[in-house]
Amino acid sequence: MNNNKNTTGKIQKVTSQGQITLPIAWRRKFNTDQVILRTKGNVLEIEAFDLLVRNEDDEYTVFDAIRDNKGKGVKAQDFLEILKKK
Repeated sequence: MNNNKNTTGKIQKVTSQGQITLPIAWRRKFNTDQVILRTKGNVLEIEAFDLLVRNEDDEYTVFDAIRDNKGKGVKAQDFLEILKKK
């Protein structure tokens, strides 16, 4: 476990389906139902994620209307709605 004093650790059991339960205090603190999972070596990071909060430095093009939509534009809000359904 990380020795950083700002880190809160909790042992969670993984179900036979590979699921874990995030403690309610954590879910309330971050107020989101979406997370990003990352691995760094043998460390698994779980980061709260909000699709509507953007960090442009971390963004890259995954959809290009000209390339991927036969030149038809897609409104940003419509695209966000599509992403939310996934």
